[in-house]
Amino acid sequence: MRATYIHGVRDVRTGEETAPEPAAGEVLVQVAGIGVCGSDLHYYLEGGIGSAHIHAPFIPGHEFAGWIVHDHPALGLRRGQLVAVDPARPCGHCEWCERGDVNLCPNVEFTGAPPFNGAMTELIAVDAAQIHPVPDHFTPAQAMMLEPLGVAIQAMDLAHQRVLESVAVIGCGTIGLCLLQLARRAGAEHIYAVDPCAERLEKALSLGADTAGQDLTCIEAGTDGRGCDLVLEATNDPAGLQLAVDAAAIGGRAMIVGIPDGNRYALDAAQARRKGLVIKFIRRMGHVYPRAIRLVAAGEVDVDAIVTHRFPLEQADEAFRLQTERRDGVIKSLIVPRECFEP
Repeated sequence: MRATYIHGVRDVRTGEETAPEPAAGEVLVQVAGIGVCGSDLHYYLEGGIGSAHIHAPFIPGHEFAGWIVHDHPALGLRRGQLVAVDPARPCGHCEWCERGDVNLCPNVEFTGAPPFNGAMTELIAVDAAQIHPVPDHFTPAQAMMLEPLGVAIQAMDLAHQRVLESVAVIGCGTIGLCLLQLARRAGAEHIYAVDPCAERLEKALSLGADTAGQDLTCIEAGTDGRGCDLVLEATNDPAGLQLAVDAAAIGGRAMIVGIPDGNRYALDAAQARRKGLVIKFIRRMGHVYPRAIRLVAAGEVDVDAIVTHRFPLEQADEAFRLQTERRDGVIKSLIVPRECFEP
């Protein structure tokens, strides 16, 4: 079968990989689509994220969906059925799993994070517990987008947004646009969207932002310098944490969802301390897929508007370049190994 590998910094190639043989408790899935995530770009541009480094050719991809290859009556899964797949396989017995924080499991096997190969391939075997069937009317793109939407739901769970709060969304990529829609649904009074890309700001306005700007001056002007009650940061900018602090009101809250380039933040400590801010860092997601499915099924979150480009597996290198350069109005690129289920 064909698979895409990251061989090193800015070195993406498509080649051959041995088809997987499912182990006991695993299900074989034909991959329908994989999103190119910001974390994938860190592996592409930096060769790793923190302590997770690529030491050999590595298959990326954790935002994915696919079709069940064989019937599994005991699991309620049928051949050709479209499913979303949670990339995380937590251990289930550590301190953090036992208290319900499965997203913090230090023993997690995470698809698409070294040393665990990802889904940018034609076939993948996953644990049955990772599979989430989706409604029959869902498209592969909608099923794939449940993973980034799930990260946004996790952030909003920790944000504890109150009705009629002012909200700033800093960074209007995939996660930021999901956060924006969730904040609107949760009853924000006014949502400010901030991104240096004018095309992404237009998208943010179309998805529910009230005010959009390329820097924080739109927040300063709109709030008379007060700042926002809740700040949702979703950038790859090392200055993202500082931007969140600058955008927040005294006593406000900042959710840090983005992963900074270079694995470092720059921060003026005095301002964050004097504002008495609550700052939380978001790590993946808990058990949120059922809610993500319901939100998309009910039309409460428009994930289709976020997917802007599609590439076959053989052109994955172009997808990575496009996302890195942020050209051609790109927000989310989808790698499509197959257009339909082929048994």
